[in-house]
Amino acid sequence: MNIKVPIAILACRAVRLLAHVLRKGGTAKPGEIALKICPNLLSILSRNVKTVVITGTNGKTTTARMVEQAFADAQLSYIANRSGANLISGITTEFALKSSLFGRCRCSHAVIECDEAACRRTLVQLKPQAVLVTNLFRDQVDRFGDVSVTLQNIREGLEKVPESTVCINADCPLCSSLASLPNPRVFFGLENGAANSDTDGGDIKRCPGCGSELEYSYRTLGHLGGWICTGCGKKRADTDISVTDLLAANASGSTVSMRVGGESSSVNINLPALYNVYNAAAATAALVAAGFEAGSAYAALESFSCGFGRMESLPIGTKGARMMLVKNPTGCKQVIDFLSALDEEIELVICLNDRAGDGTDISWIWETDFEKLAGLGEKLSCIRVSGIRWADMALRLKYAGIDEDKIICTPDYAALTTDMASSEKSIYIIPTYSAMLELRSHIVRLTGGTEFWEG
Repeated sequence: MNIKVPIAILACRAVRLLAHVLRKGGTAKPGEIALKICPNLLSILSRNVKTVVITGTNGKTTTARMVEQAFADAQLSYIANRSGANLISGITTEFALKSSLFGRCRCSHAVIECDEAACRRTLVQLKPQAVLVTNLFRDQVDRFGDVSVTLQNIREGLEKVPESTVCINADCPLCSSLASLPNPRVFFGLENGAANSDTDGGDIKRCPGCGSELEYSYRTLGHLGGWICTGCGKKRADTDISVTDLLAANASGSTVSMRVGGESSSVNINLPALYNVYNAAAATAALVAAGFEAGSAYAALESFSCGFGRMESLPIGTKGARMMLVKNPTGCKQVIDFLSALDEEIELVICLNDRAGDGTDISWIWETDFEKLAGLGEKLSCIRVSGIRWADMALRLKYAGIDEDKIICTPDYAALTTDMASSEKSIYIIPTYSAMLELRSHIVRLTGGTEFWEG
């Protein structure tokens, strides 16, 4: 036996324990130290574990929770990095905590959210049963640059695991290019009946293969939809899993018609907004690829609990709050569209940070349609602005045409939490990643609940 394995696992557990004593997360650092001791530790710990990996720009955490619910319903013993630590260090931490000192994992299955760039190193060690690619949008330009870089990171990871089934978003021209790999594949997407006639051109307008202009018979989100290349003729693939119609939608969830193979069913999704319909289709594809029956996937979609910060309900204020993580123009636009469809008076909280986890380039806020918030009129009671870059956000809202009397700048999270606690309106919180963690901690300390790393 490799003596480095038990030493690495012991080190991981010791650092994790210390982090919890100090009330820190301890999600990534333990695995980082373990990997320095034994660089191939993850490949050793994940042997014989049937793993589903979820990657892509938007929807990873929520989709992973949907998949995890099906695993729980089936009473499988599984690992899940639900804290959101999705680099190889955080993933290694989770495996090390569920393994013996001799490197034998005590779980038979795993549901792993994986950062797009981390795919290059992580997939070859996990050798997953299935890899789900949710979508590809421009995100964290300081880190990834062009979205083609994100695509290449995922492609390089998949090239090392040709036996893994790839679940591909057929509506995304970038994701669809992964079909050129030899991996078995499952296509999912939304049909015209479930589309919202989005007019936003998205992050790409030309074919990833030949560079010719793309045309659309319908759009869903950004550059997602019924696409075809005017040059090489490549087009949206026929789907194995498809949402064919949006039957009902409200602030609590959606009911859709979903087709798996040739059989259609009415399916309830336990979260609102069109992007969660996409997440539901993606989760169903991953579960089918992992050998689940469609009915098991549908039951999970109806009963799962959302990940922290992803449409999460928080007991603060008279009517409570929902927290909705944003990190790029496409995701933020979908949240704004959701808010615009609400039929109630709301209080909005926007927290903008520019740390590494958020993306240090915040220019994306000028590409986002905050002007639509101005159209809410009297339904928008106020917008509380916080975070490291609160001044930039307040300026953006001013230029969006928001009444300056409605913009309340509260840089201090403690003061912001106190203000929200006294609110009599429904509160909707839109934070970037690190802002979400910080504000959520303040809310948890005031109202009770669990920290993100305790879930």
